Amino acid sequence: MSLKSTLLSILIIPFLFTCLLVVAQQSPAEKFLLQLHEKKFRWMTEKKLDSLQTILDERLVYIHSNGWMETAKEVIDDLKSGKLIINSVKVNEATVRVFKNNTGIVTGKGAFNVVVNDKQVELNLYYTEVYIKKKNNWLLVSRHACKL
Repeated sequence: MSLKSTLLSILIIPFLFTCLLVVAQQSPAEKFLLQLHEKKFRWMTEKKLDSLQTILDERLVYIHSNGWMETAKEVIDDLKSGKLIINSVKVNEATVRVFKNNTGIVTGKGAFNVVVNDKQVELNLYYTEVYIKKKNNWLLVSRHACKL
């Protein structure tokens, strides 16, 4: 084994172990919310609006990185009409904190390729999403993004 390989192993193995330890320590609610938040982006890019609608609270406040604020109905309507097209979302980093097993806050960073009013935009965003649990269903109640 070369010196370079040995040094690389010494640096990478503890990092991987730490990553596995963090994943192993997640509660079922935390795992579920991280998966749900990624599904939400997939539903938005694939225009699976019926699925998306099931996780949007009727009082949702959805704030885009440019300050544009939308309700749940407006988000669905804009995706449906093509006013807002989400071509792709690549989540680079995401963490979640769950409080009293009924409130979850997802904080993430990602690369977004979107079209707004016929203008294509590439955005690197930092975002926060707040979910609450109502009748055993997690609902997005607030989302706010800012540009990195």
